[in-house]
Amino acid sequence: MPANSPPSPGPIVLFDGVCKFCDASVNFLIDHDKTGRIHFAALQSDLGQRLLTRFGLSRDRIDSIVLVEGKRYSTESTAALRLTRYMDGYWLILGAFLFVPAFLRDFMYEILARNRYRWFGVLDACRVPTPEIRTRFLE
Repeated sequence: MPANSPPSPGPIVLFDGVCKFCDASVNFLIDHDKTGRIHFAALQSDLGQRLLTRFGLSRDRIDSIVLVEGKRYSTESTAALRLTRYMDGYWLILGAFLFVPAFLRDFMYEILARNRYRWFGVLDACRVPTPEIRTRFLE
């Protein structure tokens, strides 16, 4: 596999690499995906920027989680809810909210996204991952 190419077949979560809430969300996903299917890259990283470009998304877009599943991507609340299928336990049940119209789900998501720095702050340092978890971060 070439350097920096996404692993297959697992999903890739692109996240804001300086947002405390986003970092907590990544840690939550790591803790609830014991099989290690989900991989991660910061939106600001080279890989994150390449994937945004590949899917025709703005390279300045750092206010949304992006879930890449092969040749498909999703953003905002759809991405968050689709991630539940990769989590252990009963989190899969939350996927039922995908039946709620996206404009309603995304309204709440956008309020959180707009205020995440003010409410949660920005990172000075990240969780130091174990070597096993480090392999799940693509850049």
